[in-house]
Amino acid sequence: MEYFVAVADTGSMSAAAVRCHASQASISTAIADLERRLGVQLLIRRRAKGVSLTEAGSRILGRAQAMLIQADEITAGARAEEGQLAGRLKVGCYAALIPFLIPLLVDGFTRLHPAVDLELIEGQQDEMRQALMQGSCDVALLYAFGDEAGLSCTTLRRSRPYVIVATDHPVAGRESVSLADLADEPLIIYAEPPARQNAEHWFSLVGARPNIRYRSSSIEAVRSMVARGLGFATLIQTWPTDSSIEGLPLASVPLSDPIDSVELVIAHASHVTPTHRARAFLQYTEKSLVGPTGPDTID
Repeated sequence: MEYFVAVADTGSMSAAAVRCHASQASISTAIADLERRLGVQLLIRRRAKGVSLTEAGSRILGRAQAMLIQADEITAGARAEEGQLAGRLKVGCYAALIPFLIPLLVDGFTRLHPAVDLELIEGQQDEMRQALMQGSCDVALLYAFGDEAGLSCTTLRRSRPYVIVATDHPVAGRESVSLADLADEPLIIYAEPPARQNAEHWFSLVGARPNIRYRSSSIEAVRSMVARGLGFATLIQTWPTDSSIEGLPLASVPLSDPIDSVELVIAHASHVTPTHRARAFLQYTEKSLVGPTGPDTID
């Protein structure tokens, strides 16, 4: 049943084999045996195109996920009686936030709870929301943009968007700048949603449109291109260094425009009661990232 859920989550036998640390043949044999026992076909197998759920597979998937959670909770509960938090915990994170948050949190949390089997899931904003709603992820770190229907969110940090430019740019060193002053200049953006939507919204607030020149799915590539003077970029997360990955200097300039702060949150599905492990991770994350007076606002 665990193999079936893994195949449904990943969309292929090979990806499920990697997740479950098993051979692809073992995955295929186990699911075929499960189908024989249940008397229904769960998957449609297409060579070179992965697999998809049958109608019966879709009906059974939710129950299978619930049964695995219950079985995991029994094991975790038994260990908890001995004072040890244990079991599987699936933590998701918006891909652009991974280097800022995950190393710190995983290191600290696993030191406190070494028996917890922490699995990382990364993806874009919508993928993280979907993973939470479908139960393939217990908690996730992401930005909150508007109404997060179906999710329970705890705010960890608030950040105001800002721009980065090369150090020889005319606005470098200024106390602030308006996006209207940069509207005609080439904008370099992170290629994944919602970066473009954010840029268009922020520019619309000052009655302008962004001049998007380059896109990259690598935030570090965006910063490196800016450092070389190929354009400017709008960012939310504060970098711990003012240079690109190539070592070229960058200048950060606050925006003078009336743009709302963006909230970094940790979320779980509202319809799901978090496990003991998930609650422990929620509490640890809040303690690690939230200041003593509440979520910080980075201006």
